Amino acid sequence: MQKDQVFPQVAVLRETFERGITRDSTWRRSQLLALEAFLVECEQKIAAALHDDFRKSPAETFLTETGYLRGEIRFALKHLTSWMKPHRVSIPLIYQPGKGYYSSEPYGVVLITGAWNYPLNLCLAPLISAIAAGNCAVVKPSEHALHTSKVIAEGLYYYLDRSAICVIEGGVETSKALLEERFDYLFFTGSQRVGCEVMKAAAKHLTPLTLELGGKCPCIVEADVDLRVAARRIVWAKFLNAGQTCIAPDYVLVHKDVEGELLSFMREAITDFYGADPLLSPDYPRIVNENNFNRLEKLLSGSSPWCGGKTDPQGYYVAPSILHGVTLEAGIMQSEIFGPLLPVIAYHDIGEALEGIQRGPKPLALYLFSSDREVQEKVVRQSCSGGVCINDLLFQASLPGLPFGGVGSSGFGAYHGKAGFDTFSFKRSVLKRSLYPDPDLRYPPYTGKKFGFLKYLVTLFS
Repeated sequence: MQKDQVFPQVAVLRETFERGITRDSTWRRSQLLALEAFLVECEQKIAAALHDDFRKSPAETFLTETGYLRGEIRFALKHLTSWMKPHRVSIPLIYQPGKGYYSSEPYGVVLITGAWNYPLNLCLAPLISAIAAGNCAVVKPSEHALHTSKVIAEGLYYYLDRSAICVIEGGVETSKALLEERFDYLFFTGSQRVGCEVMKAAAKHLTPLTLELGGKCPCIVEADVDLRVAARRIVWAKFLNAGQTCIAPDYVLVHKDVEGELLSFMREAITDFYGADPLLSPDYPRIVNENNFNRLEKLLSGSSPWCGGKTDPQGYYVAPSILHGVTLEAGIMQSEIFGPLLPVIAYHDIGEALEGIQRGPKPLALYLFSSDREVQEKVVRQSCSGGVCINDLLFQASLPGLPFGGVGSSGFGAYHGKAGFDTFSFKRSVLKRSLYPDPDLRYPPYTGKKFGFLKYLVTLFS
């Protein structure tokens, strides 16, 4: 059995691409507008699906899923014409007469594998980039967010061009089978463990790819900032989506002189946001499934909560919890937490904080609260991460003008805005020359004088 017979949709998409349909700017715009129509017209259905999967509130769904995606679409539509324009390059005199340029060309048929924590966003944001770049796409939503996966499959089927874009649902075996197909580009969002498997699969076909992974994102808090504002922003970013965010602060490093004050302000913020009992809050989501709940409960049992710490296995509820007395060597600090548990660790000076961060893998994001410009510059200069946000959190991933991606074990490649268009395109160089003149100087035999003159011209005019 040939591979395209396993997923006949892939053969249909490849035929569409080879006919050149998706290269036209009119097609790209029509699909982006159709995708926006899906987000607007099915907003309530999307919100209901995410509530069923995570108990997310409609407000959080709009802010982190549908609203963000609509902004990405508008940005792409606004700039698509300029992104698609060929780029002229200057031609050295020795190669004249001639004209050189390069254009951004679509790869072909791409596979986009989304993650479960933001199941709509992490499928459709890469798809926006893939469509803008002129590709056909197979979208594989996460099976761990079943309700959202179903909405994506139904919505894309009815709103988008079925001959160019399709959704394939399924579990691990479906994902493995898809990776056996020959795609022209792979885009994967998920864990480092599965990312390694995707990279191995890509190597079989020498397929280019982007990996958007996670990591332990640190948040440094210096003593010279408004601690109440810092605490509110940290609590909001950490417990958004119940901590199931790849760029959430995984742990806080706070200057020892203000540790107690920051802890108090964070506890106050949790109460302000979610009430005395977050279990009753309509704005606090749940853990996605039993396996992740059990993993977090195990981490919690080995720690000392300063506040929070409650769980409910019936509803996969883990309270927003701040952990005190944690060291960098503790078990909870050895891997990404990916849940509503926030260790707080004190440091003596910024050098000590940076040294602790440098000992671990390169994170997807690094956060710093400081009013000192020299400290800000030192942290940026002496650290390595996919992105940095100073005096706030998460928003470095929200601006379409800023590339979003990891480095090292947190992934490679970037998307959002122009970076996404570039990710799903390759640069194709074109040189046009005249047949005349056609001097003998370029052709052998290369006599002593002829070679000397040729060497002089190349050195002078190239």
